[in-house]
Amino acid sequence: MYFCSSNLKAFYMKPTLFVLAAGMGSRYGGLKQLDGLGPNGETIMDYSIYDAIKAGFGKLVFVIRESFEKDFKDIVVNKFKNLIDVEIVFQDISNVPEGFVYNPEREKPWGTNHAVLMGKEVIKEPFAVINADDFYGQESFQVLADFLRSVNGKQNEYCMIGYRVGNTLSESGSVSRGVCVVDENGYLKNVVERTHIEEKSGAIIYVDEKGEEVSIPASTPVSMNMWGFTPDYFDYSWEYFKHFLAEKGQELKSEFYIPLAVNELIVTGKASCKVLDTPSKWFGVTYAEDRPQVVLKINELVRKGVYPAQLFK
Repeated sequence: MYFCSSNLKAFYMKPTLFVLAAGMGSRYGGLKQLDGLGPNGETIMDYSIYDAIKAGFGKLVFVIRESFEKDFKDIVVNKFKNLIDVEIVFQDISNVPEGFVYNPEREKPWGTNHAVLMGKEVIKEPFAVINADDFYGQESFQVLADFLRSVNGKQNEYCMIGYRVGNTLSESGSVSRGVCVVDENGYLKNVVERTHIEEKSGAIIYVDEKGEEVSIPASTPVSMNMWGFTPDYFDYSWEYFKHFLAEKGQELKSEFYIPLAVNELIVTGKASCKVLDTPSKWFGVTYAEDRPQVVLKINELVRKGVYPAQLFK
């Protein structure tokens, strides 16, 4: 079989996985990223890393709070540091563009897209972004890795894994999801945050702005914060962060989310974002009551042979 050099370069390119692990979780106390759920104390994040290595990712970058660096290295990183390159960066509210002044009473971090900006100096290749505490599934990592290899050397071509909303519900209560509006070619038009999503009488409903229940198909794509970017995204985001701070820098709780920047890039025609379908079922510990179900689901995947009983030996 013959490959031209550009195809070989794309084939061998190993994208980076950027893991957002600075959050504490408001509804589920403690560092849920470090909560052992697998048969040998594996965390949800361990399964994501196992899936990413299997899909061909070549480097991991974690953004964390500096205050739990030691625990994070001891509990998480030491398991796989010999299997894949690892970098750690820190999210701090003081990391803002020069000349910008924010409210000194602010304690809350600046949000997910600010966390992404912390990787600017260590990520020079196409990269994926995920939450540390969400279980995404093997198929999703493979779809994402394939896309990132295809855009190596390109700019302004991003992607988002679109989970079918029926595969993302919690058995412990309603959830909020970013419902995707997609054009006829499968590209993202915008993400609309919907709340109180749950299954009722066999239908999936959310509560709209008027307080009325609206039914949506189970196949409707939603964002679970699993994105694919090329490095040019950092420069765009840094500029948008400046605009965000100029408007909201004095507020105590406003956040700079990934969809804010992506929506702006789409609306202005600067970039496209392909919504990639996945059959994977998402699960996570949205509520403390979700934990036993997550343990059962992981054990079932181990029983079926999807994962070994011990991920990293």
